[in-house]
Amino acid sequence: MKEILIATHNEHKKEEIQNILGNGFLVKSLSDYNITEEIEENGKTFNENALIKAQYCFDKTGVPSIGDDSGLVVEALNGRPGIFSARYAGDHDFQSNIQKVLHELEGIENRKAYFVTVMCLVDNDGIQYFEGRINGTITKENKGHKGFGYDPIFIPENCEKTFAEMLPEEKNKISHRRRAIDKLLKILV
Repeated sequence: MKEILIATHNEHKKEEIQNILGNGFLVKSLSDYNITEEIEENGKTFNENALIKAQYCFDKTGVPSIGDDSGLVVEALNGRPGIFSARYAGDHDFQSNIQKVLHELEGIENRKAYFVTVMCLVDNDGIQYFEGRINGTITKENKGHKGFGYDPIFIPENCEKTFAEMLPEEKNKISHRRRAIDKLLKILV
């Protein structure tokens, strides 16, 4: 079983990645290594932030490390919240973040958006990037209680329910993170 360190304290993200990768991998988080400090994400792009996190973890542990940066990109908001998705209205306060997006979209017909994940793998072979995207639309209200982040307001293309209304296995088959991980798996296997 290959061990991989995910540069996160978010146990939901760790579980989601473990579920997608399956039994051939042991996914660990920063908490599993007692790394308590926050990694400063001061990059200007998803790629830069993913690299900052992966490089930090690899330098600390020597274990193949994955940093990811994900976000919601809303067309009518000129790409916001983008790289600021987790702290758009408050640091990791997703109810406030959701309300801010919904407020900014009031009266706007164009609700097109996409979720993007950029994963950066840093190991002894160097640095590699993997991107996954899923297009969809933003609802006018919260729907569902599963998932995390902006899941209650995002309906993926060709779907009738939000990520937060889907079972984890439904979401994991089509998510942006899944699409990035599928690309990553081609390298890991």
